[in-house]
Amino acid sequence: MRFVAIPTDAVRAYQAGGPDANGQVPERKVSDGGGNPCRHCLKLIPEGAGMLVLAHRPFPAPQPYAEVGPIFLCADACEAGGGEAVPEMLASSDYIVRGYGADDRIVYGTGGVVATGAIPARAGELLSDPRVAYVHVRSARNNCYQVRIER
Repeated sequence: MRFVAIPTDAVRAYQAGGPDANGQVPERKVSDGGGNPCRHCLKLIPEGAGMLVLAHRPFPAPQPYAEVGPIFLCADACEAGGGEAVPEMLASSDYIVRGYGADDRIVYGTGGVVATGAIPARAGELLSDPRVAYVHVRSARNNCYQVRIER
C-alpha cells in the first residue's frame, strides 16, 4: 500500500497558471502556516511560502461521483511525495477514508471517519476488498481531497 500525490504534470500545469477543474487560473496566496497541505509534496506549506488555491478533480473524467473541490499546492516547484508512511500533511486528528471502484465511483459502505494513526490499517482493509481499486483520504470536516492510497 502506498500514498500517491497528485501527478507532477498536472501540478506543473497549475503552477504555470494553467486552468483548474473549474477553468479558472489558480489563486496565488501566502501560507499562514496553519494547515495548508500541499497535495503534491504531501507536506504542510510553511508560513510565508507562496501557495496556490484551486479547484481539483482527482478523477480521470467528469461523472456524477467525480467530486471537485478546493486544494492547496506549493506555488513553487516541489518534489512529489508519497510512499508507505502516512504523509506529514495529514496533521489533523481524523479523516474520511473511502474506497472507489475501477469505474472511479464510490464503493458504498466503505466510507467512514478514521483516526489519523489508523488510516493505514483501514486503507489496507479496504484495498483487500476486490471491489475497491483505490482509496481517498479526505478532510473529516470539509470533505476536501487530501491524498490517494493504492495497493
